[in-house]
Amino acid sequence: MVLYLQEFAVPNGTPLRMTELTDFPTKPNLNVETPPSPVDSVEQSAAIADAKAHRLRTLVILSLLMAFASISTDLYLPALPGMAESLHADAGTLEYTISGYLVGFSLGQLVWGPIGDRFGRKLPISAGLLLFVLGSAGCALSTDAHTMIMWRAFQAVGACASVVLARAMVRDLYTGVRSAQMMSTLITVMAIAPLIGPSVGGVILHLASWRAIFWTLVGVGLFTLLALTVLPETLPRERRNHEPLRQAFVAYGTLLRSWRLLGYAGAGGFFYGGIYAYIAGTPFAFITYHHVSPQGYGLLFAAGIVGIMVTNQLNARYVRHWGSDNIMCAGAVAAASSGVAVALSSLTDFGGVAGLVAPLFVFVSLNGFIVANSIAGAMGIFPTRTGAVSALIGSIQYGTGIAGSAVVGALANGSPFPMGLVIALMGIGSAVSALVLKNLSRGSKHSVH
Repeated sequence: MVLYLQEFAVPNGTPLRMTELTDFPTKPNLNVETPPSPVDSVEQSAAIADAKAHRLRTLVILSLLMAFASISTDLYLPALPGMAESLHADAGTLEYTISGYLVGFSLGQLVWGPIGDRFGRKLPISAGLLLFVLGSAGCALSTDAHTMIMWRAFQAVGACASVVLARAMVRDLYTGVRSAQMMSTLITVMAIAPLIGPSVGGVILHLASWRAIFWTLVGVGLFTLLALTVLPETLPRERRNHEPLRQAFVAYGTLLRSWRLLGYAGAGGFFYGGIYAYIAGTPFAFITYHHVSPQGYGLLFAAGIVGIMVTNQLNARYVRHWGSDNIMCAGAVAAASSGVAVALSSLTDFGGVAGLVAPLFVFVSLNGFIVANSIAGAMGIFPTRTGAVSALIGSIQYGTGIAGSAVVGALANGSPFPMGLVIALMGIGSAVSALVLKNLSRGSKHSVH
């Protein structure tokens, strides 16, 4: 790629677009955002106008699409013990329904990204929703654990189309700091899903069997498919990537050679690794080690989600003034500091449960300053490949998440320290990525001027 677009603020506060050289000066036609044709301008303007005129509707539907990652798992968590009994499997085997879902979700994004750049956003999302519906029905009809695991992976491949292409739709409709603001708002809204998901699942389980939860997901998928019809196509034909899909998949290598994209991916990806270490380690750290009740653990987990919602709203409010990269960098450095505090607290048991809760709350809450800005920044580098970039970023995030949770399990020694150590290392990795990205970006600006 030759050019990327970044917003600067001129003295009167009006955003000014400038083009700068990036790291592929020898390929001038590969990823340049060409000026839109008259037809493209009309179609794109119509989509943007519709989104502005129906902002709440657009926000709700995009949030629903992005929430599929959470509702597909959080809803059935209370049913795991009953599922194990019904399917004649042990708890450990049933936990593979979660890891199988994460693997399918991580790899599936790499497929849907280029397809979304080639065929537009709505058609691939619709296809993914149909796969999700089929996978959910398969889960509801499963008679053994291995079949359930297979259908969960299938369900994930369909669900991830909604998430990866909803992020791309945000970039289609909004640019620069407005994209980061919208991403923060969406993450705030979708954070409601893990807050209420287990409770809703518990209500369904109280009224019916665990299979009813997956039939409910079938209904959610069909409702979302219907709701999608009122959204305009955000990627007109003239702006689509018309190269063969095989070449589009090969182009992932080009994306991975961009140091800027790797910087954003590292900042968000390492942080995700810490988040998943938190998810994997805190049930044992709080309930088993510090003897917190399950209900108390639920409140602590909910407090972290509220923290994420608050920081996302703060990010949306101040990103135009401070800049998305600056906020992301500050958040990553704070994540490293709080991660080290978690490691020290878990090693020394300083402060007891409160000494562990406080730095963990800070670490988790920093999500709002890191994730949205890293996604928005990465998708702004390759404007003609936003679907592929969104897929790659999402896959990296889930990949590091799987790695983070797996390392916590592998290092388990009866104390919270393995969790604290992984969170600290992931936080430091996020900070190093963000700082290197910021320094190299500053160097590129100086070389241009």
